[in-house]
Amino acid sequence: MSRDSIKMLAMLTMLLNHIANALLPAGAPLTNLFLCIGYFTAVTMCYFLVEGYGYTHSKRRYAGRLLGFAVLAQLPYQLAFPENGIAGFVQFNMLFTLLLCFLILLVQEKVSDPILRGAAIVLLICASLFCDWALLAPVFTLLFSWAGASRPRKKLAFVIAALLYGGMAWLGSGLLADALGCGLPILVSGFFILYLYNGQRAGHGRTFYKWFFYAFYPAHLLVLGLLRLAVL
Repeated sequence: MSRDSIKMLAMLTMLLNHIANALLPAGAPLTNLFLCIGYFTAVTMCYFLVEGYGYTHSKRRYAGRLLGFAVLAQLPYQLAFPENGIAGFVQFNMLFTLLLCFLILLVQEKVSDPILRGAAIVLLICASLFCDWALLAPVFTLLFSWAGASRPRKKLAFVIAALLYGGMAWLGSGLLADALGCGLPILVSGFFILYLYNGQRAGHGRTFYKWFFYAFYPAHLLVLGLLRLAVL
């Protein structure tokens, strides 16, 4: 499978997760299934963010695209998920989280002083508390950055990520089913990337895929937000 094929699958799993969050009744079996399936997305996108950071010809334009579409997606995100937030603050969408993850990679590369580098990374991780996938996405990013091109390290990174998210779910609910529902999709992502991914982009339509992945996020949130308003 190409990188674009796996990212298309991640868009589908994200859509199912967001349908569950925005439109389906909480606690229903189908809702829980769609939520769990969607946990495939964030870890997959963090992996490809790390990979893309190493490939990109212009880090400034990469960061600019993330920021631009994050701003564009914020109102649709709030329409789809008006209750999301921490301590009364508006929660920022996942593209802002990916931008913070990108900045973590940039700090790792550009800041040579270990104390200053560590402090900057901690601040960026803390900033993610106001975003979707708080803390977890930056940690996933650091894991994949640490793994680099080493296949054994990549395997370990996915296992640690699954244990981390599954463990957090288990601590939150005390239910093994919740732990498995959160951890297994991350391992499935690892299987696709480690065993099915051919390391290449799609052979055709690369420009289409490049912009589709950015545009799909605000577009699907806008549709879900409008549907949510229509059925209220």
